[in-house]
Amino acid sequence: MSDMASALRTLLGPPSRGFEVALWDGSVLPAIGTAPKGRLVLRTPAAAEVLVPPASEVRAAEAFTAGILDIEGDTLGVLEAAARWPGPPLTAKTAAAAASGWWKRVHSAIAPKLQGRRHSPARDRSAVQYHYDVSDAFYRLFLGPSLVYSCAFFAKGDESLEAAQQAKLELICRKLDLRRGERLLDVGCGWGGLVTHAVQRYGAGGLGITLSEHQLSTAQARLAALPPHQMEVRSADYRQLGDLPPFDKVASIGMMEHVGSERLDAYFEAMFRATRPGGLFLNHAIAMLPSQRKTIPWLSREGGGFIRSYIFPDSELIPVARVAESAERAGFEVRDLESLREHYAETLAHWLHRLEQHFEEAVVLVGAERARAWRLYLASSSVAFRLAEISVFQLLLVRPGKDGRAPVPRTRERWYAALE
Repeated sequence: MSDMASALRTLLGPPSRGFEVALWDGSVLPAIGTAPKGRLVLRTPAAAEVLVPPASEVRAAEAFTAGILDIEGDTLGVLEAAARWPGPPLTAKTAAAAASGWWKRVHSAIAPKLQGRRHSPARDRSAVQYHYDVSDAFYRLFLGPSLVYSCAFFAKGDESLEAAQQAKLELICRKLDLRRGERLLDVGCGWGGLVTHAVQRYGAGGLGITLSEHQLSTAQARLAALPPHQMEVRSADYRQLGDLPPFDKVASIGMMEHVGSERLDAYFEAMFRATRPGGLFLNHAIAMLPSQRKTIPWLSREGGGFIRSYIFPDSELIPVARVAESAERAGFEVRDLESLREHYAETLAHWLHRLEQHFEEAVVLVGAERARAWRLYLASSSVAFRLAEISVFQLLLVRPGKDGRAPVPRTRERWYAALE
């Protein structure tokens, strides 16, 4: 074993480390105790330097996307084991090594280059297009042909991803009590999964909006292939709905994460105006849980962390209590709140498995660096849901009408009956 590898054995040596580490010189640092069927791979000494305390999530992610740090085998298992490990000790020797500039930062070619005021309409559009306008063919590799990019609903746990995504779309429509001829607004409609489901299964009309040019094109093509209907999709910001008459039902699925805490009240005020009196609004979004646990606690989140830096720029996960308070300030009444945390961990595990199965195709489509970044994002997000760092909530709201009535059932039984 080389001197560097020997030093690394000391650095990574706490007996609680439950994952195997393979080094660039062929040597292996075995796991202690039960370990996942996978291992962390350090392909060069520079990868070891990333782990010198104080270790950074962003630097570790940059090393991963650059290919000098990797995971072989059970990606989720290794990441979860790393999250449970106390981390490398900070000693006088490692602190001196860090201060001496061991780590030469790998500047990523895929870093977003956003301009303008944070959460201005123009900057939000750029941030959305940075993530979603990568390549529809790339997204199909792991989302499947439905291109539904939000938490699926696994009622039994053994459904296919496609069946679970259809169940999620159906559950949303049931919670909204969607009826034939009603006007639905889908804020952040993605590739058109919900609006096409609403047309095909419920005969609804209305509007879907997105800032992604790729998503807009695909959603329009999907709607054009359906029999005559009253649904359309267009490029618009939630702040740019103009003088449209209010809608019977409104949905926002996986979009609020892009809004930002400083604009949360303005967001719900806009949704309140978009919902007719007596109408329903379903807000589905990821939220930070109060524990403030980090996916891998011994990695600092300088600059907001890897996902905000390289995957979802300017994104923010707002605790659900603050979300509900903001909705009530806008005038909504909270009628139902449901966590789907375990469902999202499973959804992401499906996406990760598919991406890893088609990884060579992904590299051809978007390049090795971006493909590795998305692999790490899917894996680390699944672990974050597993370990209750984050959750995803469906918040069902009503804009009160004159008589106080709302189309909400006494129990949830009808919502979940024979979901398909």
